[in-house]
Amino acid sequence: MELYLKLIDVLFPVFFIIGIGYYIGKKDPKFNTKFITNFAGTIGTPAMIFYTITTTGVTLEIFIEYFIYAVIILGAFAIVGFLFLLFLKKDPITELPPMFLPNTGNMGVPICLFAYGTAGLGVASAIASVIILFHFTIGIFLASKKFSLTILIKNGPIYGIIVSIFFLYFKWDVPGYLENTTFLLTYTTIFLVLMSLGVALTRLKVVSWTHAAILGAVRVILGPLIGFALINFLNLSGFMAGVLLIQSAMPSAVLTYLVGSMYSSKRAVDNIASVIVSSTLMSFITIPVVVYLALKFFN
Repeated sequence: MELYLKLIDVLFPVFFIIGIGYYIGKKDPKFNTKFITNFAGTIGTPAMIFYTITTTGVTLEIFIEYFIYAVIILGAFAIVGFLFLLFLKKDPITELPPMFLPNTGNMGVPICLFAYGTAGLGVASAIASVIILFHFTIGIFLASKKFSLTILIKNGPIYGIIVSIFFLYFKWDVPGYLENTTFLLTYTTIFLVLMSLGVALTRLKVVSWTHAAILGAVRVILGPLIGFALINFLNLSGFMAGVLLIQSAMPSAVLTYLVGSMYSSKRAVDNIASVIVSSTLMSFITIPVVVYLALKFFN
């Protein structure tokens, strides 16, 4: 019973705030989320990366270790997604991002926070930082089929990662004023991006439910299976293994739709939106199961 109560404690705040966003999006279809996107990209996410990596007990060794684990998992996701896209006769290049870039930021970080506290938050952010880096490098390359160094230079979260690594490498103490400021920005960002995810779900349309269901299932079912396989292979344990499992179970990232809408064809964007919607809806069923297993076996 205690584990079930913990599960409710972990998931209820996340799904409730997503529900608030969904309600707002339905009530006001013209609700403008541009401020949230700009705030999260330029201020909120860099601050969250800095706070969660430098003030939650994560060492440089742990950061690098889980950064590498995330890259390995993403590689496996990409291979599986590529094969399924070929099987369904989709574009395996422009439609690949939602298959291998999970929503570790919007959903994964808050869930790991409520499941494992600030220690889990730090490891979750180390994993999420890889996804952010890939969004603005490989993600843009796949969407546009060309690489842009300018976009990478202008990307705020990248600098959040770099500054955090400097603090970890030199073992600098974070000044109180900086810790308190980034703390407030972190929790503000978590609330806003969860709400914006709910709003986004009211606007994304599904082109083909059959294909979307198959690809969505690949994302939320095979994702945690791949994560669990890596955990077993590396003999990982404790809350860090639980965080890795939870992050691998996240649905497709909404950011893949935003990047795709900027660089890909309308057909590819519609298919990307379909996968995001289907995987997110399925995740409301699969995530409780994965979190339950993570809390049961990796606590």
